[in-house]
Amino acid sequence: MKKILNVIKWSLVALVAALVAGITFTIGWRPFVGPRARPLTARRFAPTSERLARGTYLVEHVTPCMECHSPHKWGEHDAPIESQLLGAGQEIPVKGLPGRVVAPNISPDPETGAANWTDDQLARAIREGIGHDGRALFPLMPYQRYRSMSDEDVASIIVYLRSLPPVRRQQPATQVIFPVRYLMRTVPEPLPAPVPAPDLSTPEKRGAYLVTIGACGECHTPQDDHGQPIRGMEFAGGFVFDGPWGRVASANLTPDPSGIPYYDVALFKEVLRTGYVKARRVNQIMPWHAFGGMTDDDIAAVFTHLTTLKPVVHRVTNDEGVPPTFCRICRQRHGYGDRN
Repeated sequence: MKKILNVIKWSLVALVAALVAGITFTIGWRPFVGPRARPLTARRFAPTSERLARGTYLVEHVTPCMECHSPHKWGEHDAPIESQLLGAGQEIPVKGLPGRVVAPNISPDPETGAANWTDDQLARAIREGIGHDGRALFPLMPYQRYRSMSDEDVASIIVYLRSLPPVRRQQPATQVIFPVRYLMRTVPEPLPAPVPAPDLSTPEKRGAYLVTIGACGECHTPQDDHGQPIRGMEFAGGFVFDGPWGRVASANLTPDPSGIPYYDVALFKEVLRTGYVKARRVNQIMPWHAFGGMTDDDIAAVFTHLTTLKPVVHRVTNDEGVPPTFCRICRQRHGYGDRN
C-alpha cells in the first residue's frame, strides 16, 4: 500500500511539474497573474493652446479615437456622431467579437467619464493597453500601434480630451468570453523609456508615422482564427467588418495590381475627402470622414508611404453583385475571394 501511495505521489508531482513547464513555455503566467503594467506617475500635461490644437487635429483626423468612443449614425454615408455624445463611448457594434466590447466614456464627466482619471492613467491606457482600473484593454483598442506615439502627441491628445464637454452617460463594462479574457492579458507591454518626437524629415517618414498612429494596418491586414495578423499580408485587405453599416471587407492598399496601383495622390485625396472612388462609394466604416480632414501635406505623406509597401496579391471587392466567397489566402469570405 505504501508503495502504491508513493507511486501516486510522484505521479502527481510529475504531472504538476509538466503542467508548470507547459504553461511557462507556452502561454506563460500572465493570463493568471495579470498584465504587465508600470507604476503610475503623478505627471500632468499643461493645457497649452499648442497642445490643444495638435490634440484636436490628431483625435479628429489622424488617430480617430471618436470612431469607437462615440456612437454614430451608421446608416449615413459620413457616419456622423450622435448629437451631443462626443466621447460618450459605445458598445462596439461589430459582429463576431468574443463578447461585449465597450469603448468607455472618455469625456470629462466626473461620474460616468474620465474626469477623475489621471493624465498618466490616460497615457498608459492609450499607449500601453492598461485601463485606469489596471485591467488589460481588449486589443481592438490599437494601443500596440499607439506605442509609437510621441510623448508630446499623447500629451496633446489628453489635453484635447480634457477640453470636451462632459457627457453624462454610463457605459456597461466590457465582458470578454473565456479564454480570450485571460489570453489578452499577455498583450500589454510597458513603455521602457520616453518616446521622442518622430523623424518627419521626409514624406516617407512622415507618412509612416501617420499611418502607424492612424492604425491603418489594424483594419487593412487580415487576421487568423486567433485574431493575429497574418504574416506577409500586411495592408493587403480582407479584414471583414459586419455591423449596422453592412458587411464590408477592407481594401488592399498595397501597390500590387490587385491593390491600388492606379491611385495617384489626387485620387487618394479625393477618396478621403469625399468617400468615393470616382462613382464607387466607400463604406462609412472606413473613417474617410475623419481622415479627410488631414492637411494636404499629411495626406500626400500617407500616400507616399503606401506606395513603399510590399506588393501583396490579394483581390478584394465590396462591389454589389459580387457575392462573398471563401478566400484561401486570408481565410475570410469576401468579394473575389475565389479569385485568390
